[in-house]
Parts: sequence; C-alpha cells; structure tokens
Amino acid sequence: MDVFPDFDSLEGIGDLREVIGALLTLVLIIAVLMLIVCAIAWALSTANGHHGAATKSRTGAWTALGAAALAGGGVAWLNWLIDLGQQL
Repeated sequence: MDVFPDFDSLEGIGDLREVIGALLTLVLIIAVLMLIVCAIAWALSTANGHHGAATKSRTGAWTALGAAALAGGGVAWLNWLIDLGQQL
C-alpha cells in the first residue's frame, strides 16, 4: 500500500511551499549570523574580563546553534516520517 499525503488537494500549496522554504532559509541564515556574532562577542568579552557579557553571549550562541539545528533537522525529520508512512 502506498500511503502519501495528497499535497495537491489544497489550493495554493505551491505558494505555501515557497513561503515555507523562504522562511526556513531566512531562519537558517539569521541563526548562523547570530551564532557568528555571539561567538565573536563571547570571545571578546571573555578576553577582556566582562563575565556578564560573556555569559549572555554564550547563551545567545547556544540558542542560535539550537535554532539552526531545529530548523535544519525539522526538514530531515519530516521527510523521514513521510518515508516511514509509505512503508506502513
């Protein structure tokens, strides 16, 4: 039995896919940029002895890394679930 969601049954599904793809790209770009900015701020504040700023920068870097992992991993997880559904 070949089970697969019927994505073509909804009107405007192509537009929705484009919007979701664009938003995913935007989230990944912003997360990577924030990771770079927070890592630089973390390094500079640690080197200069600003421990409060270093803690906030470290939290921002881990949050940006988590957001990038969730955004990137969400697509892979959804594709895996769709493939698993076809095997049932």
